[in-house]
Amino acid sequence: MRRKGMVVNHKKVLKMMKKMGIQCRKRRRFAVTTNSKHSFKVYPNLAKDLVLNGTDKLWCADITYIRILTGFVYLAAIIDAFSRKIVGYAIGGTLAAKLPLEALKMAIRSRNTEDLIHHSDKGIQYCSYEYVDLLESHQIKISMSATASPYENATIESFFRTLKVEEVYLWEYETYRDVIERIPYFIEDVYNSKRLHSSGLYAPGRI
Repeated sequence: MRRKGMVVNHKKVLKMMKKMGIQCRKRRRFAVTTNSKHSFKVYPNLAKDLVLNGTDKLWCADITYIRILTGFVYLAAIIDAFSRKIVGYAIGGTLAAKLPLEALKMAIRSRNTEDLIHHSDKGIQYCSYEYVDLLESHQIKISMSATASPYENATIESFFRTLKVEEVYLWEYETYRDVIERIPYFIEDVYNSKRLHSSGLYAPGRI
């Protein structure tokens, strides 16, 4: 492109590659977000084979990382398993229990928690006293997947894949500011508002 006199940078190349359906293979560093080796109480899986017929019956929660030039930023998110929409999220620089707790508080403020199951992995953040106390104070049933079984929380994992392929990898965030400016926009104005959700309000679904 430059030999033809075109002024380009890596972002323009990525946009053109996406338009043309061309993908590149990258070797990526990974960040571990789940620590299941702890002494906190764990809970059985209540979500397996659950048939859903409405929203706010099952929330799925998890944490992912977003790579920037200086390291990682973390996103805790909660998705409604029926509508496939994000109902709570929080962004932070560490994996402290406060991160998913803020996402949970956001979801509780705006949604109906009556007869609700909250499903997550057995990570220390979700088993912490503060997190469990907040769930129990709102009579939310607690469900957890088996250790090393990411497919048991596939709904939120699917969202994370969409987020990274359609947003994070395309823009290649470099700073923390990039993350806090772009992620809320993608979640609220793109994913929740405009994206066609394959399950959601169209028909009852099985988890």
